[in-house]
Amino acid sequence: MLGDPTFLVAAVAAIAIAGLSKGGFGSGAAFAATPILALAVSPAQAAAILLPILMLMDLTGLYAYRKNLNLRAAWPLMAACVVGVGAGWIFFRSVDENTLRLMLGALALGFLAHQLLKDRTPQPPKAAKTASAALWGGLAGFTSFVAHAGGPLVAMHLIPQKLEKTAYQGATVLFFWWVNLIKLGPYAALGLLSSENLTTSLALAPLAPVAMLLGVWAHHRVSEIWFYRTIYALLAVTGVKLIWDGLGL
Repeated sequence: MLGDPTFLVAAVAAIAIAGLSKGGFGSGAAFAATPILALAVSPAQAAAILLPILMLMDLTGLYAYRKNLNLRAAWPLMAACVVGVGAGWIFFRSVDENTLRLMLGALALGFLAHQLLKDRTPQPPKAAKTASAALWGGLAGFTSFVAHAGGPLVAMHLIPQKLEKTAYQGATVLFFWWVNLIKLGPYAALGLLSSENLTTSLALAPLAPVAMLLGVWAHHRVSEIWFYRTIYALLAVTGVKLIWDGLGL
């Protein structure tokens, strides 16, 4: 596997995109890592190889944002995602991945359109609601388990609160550290963490903190206005890509 040039190119691209996104831009584009790596291996194996790497990125993020971790914004999502992860574990073998991609893509684009229309007339931030956290946190846990694709759904809960950009990032860092941690046991139970997959993850691991710290560097050099514009752009790319893949185009 590591001797396959196609795999290596796909792996480096996947890790770079995931690290930049998780490190500085709310994980909006980190969803792309699994589909990119799945160009060279099966989707299940791609998800398995990436999980330990994403967990290493999470630890890097916890350290980088240790003074800005936003537990208040993150904890309702963290609680709700446990149910979603459980559902993902149950349905991992039978879920229709293309249907999931279509639904997630439609949600991302629908939310983006809604936000852009609202932004034409300034509105005060919305307080976080328990129902919103339960819905988006649960769905994010499910899609994260199946394809490491929880970023757009987390954004749907956090963006309306109009958090300061580092507070937003501090919430996403906490959430994805937690969701990836609780995925580890179920992945092992499903037999996904084989010696081959773990060896591959270990060989690629040095790339993880480098990509993550590049994202942190970019985060502190992008204005808050452009931060949210970047998230909107990532949501647009996310939605289009998921729908494209779901339709098999």
